[in-house]
Amino acid sequence: MKKLTIAAIVASAAFAAPAFAWEGKVIACYDKVWVPAKYSTTHVPHKKAKTVWEHRNGQMVEIYYPAVMKEMKTLVKEGYYIKRKAPCRAN
Repeated sequence: MKKLTIAAIVASAAFAAPAFAWEGKVIACYDKVWVPAKYSTTHVPHKKAKTVWEHRNGQMVEIYYPAVMKEMKTLVKEGYYIKRKAPCRAN
């Protein structure tokens, strides 16, 4: 009877031990943060600057139209996730 009782205690301790082994301590918490893609931009002329004479209110008026530029974007680096240290939240 003693052997059976000791065997039962040892068996229950063997099954309970792994549960205690996995309980750990929280050291640090991190959030997943998206870093957007980076682009380089260049400006390409679309229309030249020009000066035009027009009739307005019975007068000849010289009007300046500035150049029109087109913006061209080129991907430099794709977006990605990083982990950033953050305060731990309660579960």
